[in-house]
Amino acid sequence: MLEVDAVRAFVLIVDLQSFTRAAEALGSTQGAVSVKLKRLEERLGKKLIERTPRQVRLSVQGEAFLSPAREFLAAHERAYAALAAEKRKFRLGIAAHVMGPEVPTLLAKLRRLDPCLTIEVLVDNSRALLDAYEEGRLDAVIVRSDDDRRDGEVLGPEHFGWFASADFEHRVGEPLRLASHPPCCKVREVAMRLLDGAQIPWTEAFVGATPAVMAALSAGLAAAAFPRRLATPDMIEVSQKLGLPEIPSLSIILHSSLTDARTRETLRAITAAFSEHRRPS
Repeated sequence: MLEVDAVRAFVLIVDLQSFTRAAEALGSTQGAVSVKLKRLEERLGKKLIERTPRQVRLSVQGEAFLSPAREFLAAHERAYAALAAEKRKFRLGIAAHVMGPEVPTLLAKLRRLDPCLTIEVLVDNSRALLDAYEEGRLDAVIVRSDDDRRDGEVLGPEHFGWFASADFEHRVGEPLRLASHPPCCKVREVAMRLLDGAQIPWTEAFVGATPAVMAALSAGLAAAAFPRRLATPDMIEVSQKLGLPEIPSLSIILHSSLTDARTRETLRAITAAFSEHRRPS
């Protein structure tokens, strides 16, 4: 017979490509996760994961076992839910300027991890999400540290740079054309204050939400203070080329009021996966 915890540990190691992050998602230790994997491999009589100092990868047997392992966990969750008659809902808010292309993948992984959980996701600006969280309308929010709050769990840093397309042209003596977020954006305030402090003239050529700013950059209309994590291949960093000031980093913060043990386990999986998928600076 297979142990559910051991199979779950195996799947998380594969999904997160790390024993350490799998342990974080399970609220356990790296040693305990290694023991669970070893016990599973001994029970199956197969080596499932090839572990090197730099990477974790599936063996041939592990690749064959991965899909049935996911089905095994899903069946377990369905059986548990049928007996427990437990209906759980998780209301998650994600700030629009934090939402990246990795988020749908993370939510899909979360669904596989806990099929019994209904996930409701709200994407909005940080202030609106924090207000909803404080009023009890959201269970957890992932936002950027744009305000003065000091509580919450730091998921990782958010680094910024000055980005533009390869064909963006800035003529010496003319104001720097900027694509920026609306006035409520903290990064916008910081970037403009830095330009003023460096006595670099600028003008707003484009104002909009993150997808619109990305479109403006790709079209070569302007430069922008932009998260490195969200920069697309057609964007280049132009700080040195244009002599622009360095932008300080912020943090990605998780605020949560969850107390249910099973839902907290799910939340740990979200945060571990979110950290794993963040593009290195």
